[in-house]
Amino acid sequence: MSQKTNTYFGISIVTVVVVGGLAALILNIMTSVLGGGAASGDMSAAAVEARIAPVGKLNTGAPIAVAAAPAAAAPAAAARSGDAVYNASCVACHSTGAAGAPKLGDKAAWGDRIAQGMDTLVKHAIAGFQGKTGVMPPRGTCGTCSDGELKAAVEYMVSQSK
Repeated sequence: MSQKTNTYFGISIVTVVVVGGLAALILNIMTSVLGGGAASGDMSAAAVEARIAPVGKLNTGAPIAVAAAPAAAAPAAAARSGDAVYNASCVACHSTGAAGAPKLGDKAAWGDRIAQGMDTLVKHAIAGFQGKTGVMPPRGTCGTCSDGELKAAVEYMVSQSK
């Protein structure tokens, strides 16, 4: 190797050692100032036990009795009207004809369905139905509607489509 290479290598080694030493010194000062090493300095038996103690315990004995919280009575929600249910849920398909749904007010599309009777229409609205011309999913798009609300919605659509 040349003299120039040896000098450059020597300077590089010295620089790495100095920078590493400074970094270690800075980290040591920061740790002592921020208190990072204070907790681990206590090596007494009690301190060590406290640090390695389990977070929880498994109950292998008798079940622990827990008092049940009293159930808060939910206020009874008033049943929505048929047009309210229609406008909130049914309108998505029954105003556009999506999935073969008969449009509100289309007498021709509703005629054969109305002829089957109100009980059949309500049953199809609740349980769902797949016919030749379309699909009615169970409860339509209103999974939270009661049977009475669905019946009111069907009655509303039938009244508007006769």
